Amino acid sequence: MTGTTMSLGGALNLGLRTAMESDDRVVVMGEDIGSLGGVFRITDGLQKQFGSDRVVDTPLAESGIVGTAIGLALRGYRPVCEIQFDGFVYPAFDQIVSQLAKMRARSNGTISLPIVIRIPVGGGIGAVEHHSESNEAYFAHTAGLRVVACSDANDAYHLIQQAIQSDDPVIFYEPKRQYWHKSAVDESTSRRMNEAVVRRSGTDCTLAAYGPTVPTAIAAAEAAEEDGYSVGVVDLRSLSPLDTDTLAAEVQGSGRLVVVHEASTFMGMGAEIAASVSERCFRHLRAPVLRVGSYNLPYPAARLEGQFLPDVDRVLEAVDRSLFFQE
Repeated sequence: MTGTTMSLGGALNLGLRTAMESDDRVVVMGEDIGSLGGVFRITDGLQKQFGSDRVVDTPLAESGIVGTAIGLALRGYRPVCEIQFDGFVYPAFDQIVSQLAKMRARSNGTISLPIVIRIPVGGGIGAVEHHSESNEAYFAHTAGLRVVACSDANDAYHLIQQAIQSDDPVIFYEPKRQYWHKSAVDESTSRRMNEAVVRRSGTDCTLAAYGPTVPTAIAAAEAAEEDGYSVGVVDLRSLSPLDTDTLAAEVQGSGRLVVVHEASTFMGMGAEIAASVSERCFRHLRAPVLRVGSYNLPYPAARLEGQFLPDVDRVLEAVDRSLFFQE
């Protein structure tokens, strides 16, 4: 399969299939994931191959999905829960934060809950509210959870399998507007789940992004190159734990950092990243760490999301401010 080109959604499907073939304790559960294959068809064909006992259509009750998964994990299974849309996860918030994240600590390490909660994240598909949210900061702030975000097909294929193999619960974010974007998948090449990757190196400024904003950051870096500036891109991949070593090494080389994410910049991941990098790289920074994100407002109607979401122009404007910062 080395070098095969496929969509991000197809890579997730293949990764799930591979994990289920490798371990019969892996069960997949969620709303309409069986014969329909999920609203984004990520689980297409899995129920036909593995049966309804391992690919389970659930009621429309997210708290019940996660609660049942906790029970299954306590009995030795490795459940993978699909939340249809990012904004639908809130009914399960108590199960995730109060039970899933705390069970290992509560049991003094004797109990693990190897559960993956897949969440399609972000906007860009012209949907209504509750279908385009970026709620990663809630879960990254919750001790006891791992939080990861894939950005291309290769990462999707490997990350989903690594998440399933993890004995810690994992919140797994999938950029829904990237589901149909194709890229190469190399079965023989994978990175550690909590490791950031440098997508482009740059000597003038570094962009940090994850999930749906990685393509935006790469496009901005390519545009800046046409103007003679060397802009790097670090795909964080893991939001908790955060690989600050990789990011700090790039920032120490460029002296500037702009963080890009779809969530509001107020109390978002960018604030934590800015603080961490400022602590690590203070003497290397030539400008304040800047953030580009959405506004601190509820997600707007579809016709306005183009103005709401960070785009290449807004990222380039932040890069310009960083490059020409004057004390």
